[in-house]
Amino acid sequence: MLDIVIESRKAEIVPGFEVKRILPYQLRRMVGPFIFMDHGGPVSIPTPTATNLDVLPHPHIGLSTVSYLFSGNVTHRDSLGVEQIIKPGEVNWMTAGKGIAHSERFEDPAMLAGGELELIQTWVALPEKDEESDPSFKNYTPEQLPIFTEKGIWMRLIAGEAYGLKNNVSTSSPMFYLHVVLDQGARFGLPGGHSERGVYIVKGTIEVNGINYTAGKLLVFSKGVDPLLIAKESATLMLLGGEHLGERYIWWNFVSSRKERIEQAKEDWKQGRIILPPTDNEEFVPLPKDNSRPAGGPPPEALS
Repeated sequence: MLDIVIESRKAEIVPGFEVKRILPYQLRRMVGPFIFMDHGGPVSIPTPTATNLDVLPHPHIGLSTVSYLFSGNVTHRDSLGVEQIIKPGEVNWMTAGKGIAHSERFEDPAMLAGGELELIQTWVALPEKDEESDPSFKNYTPEQLPIFTEKGIWMRLIAGEAYGLKNNVSTSSPMFYLHVVLDQGARFGLPGGHSERGVYIVKGTIEVNGINYTAGKLLVFSKGVDPLLIAKESATLMLLGGEHLGERYIWWNFVSSRKERIEQAKEDWKQGRIILPPTDNEEFVPLPKDNSRPAGGPPPEALS
């Protein structure tokens, strides 16, 4: 059974850079451990405005950010001193744990010349036992990520386990995350063994139970249901899900199973206790007011 269809909404993460926001959604806060999902682009960035689209240093707690690019690149810098150019087809997994700050900047000459950028960023909530873990960052190249091909089907396992595929991307809870490309007419089923599963349509149109669904929609399915996805045209999909972790609260860039931990994180950022990236520490995003929708995250709200 199809539980819900989530239509992406427009959100501006920095002035001039609008994305499609998929999660969180009022009627469906999470899919497995996935608590946040943005689809940015495709967009061409003209040189005069590129630096205005940079996401300045900002904090996170209690989650892992997963950045996955289809085109373009972004320079990541964080509190650990990591400086990583994020490229298409890689997995960049930053675990915030007890607290980290990072920035995302557009510095590549090809990007500054008007190159195209398209990316998906998700946040994965951490199990309660890992919420106060030490922060970390890992980059996985495309060669480290298994690919499966069959007539009309191409897919890359980003993280977790699905369809018998497994990789070395370090995760904290049972989950799956895949990039799938289908040729027109291809038929495809969701992976089993997970209680919560979703399909986000990046491009194209797919048919499920005789109904067509177009780009920008996330389809969420009940446990035990084995839907057949039929590509009505060439389609690009992101498949994601896993096991539910329990109640979570989210405010701005902070995620926790405890409300009081969110309040502590606010004060930590105000007092400078979450350090800035050592190579990008001259500016930062200030703590917003409770009723704002700042760059880098959604408004305050409880998730379950």
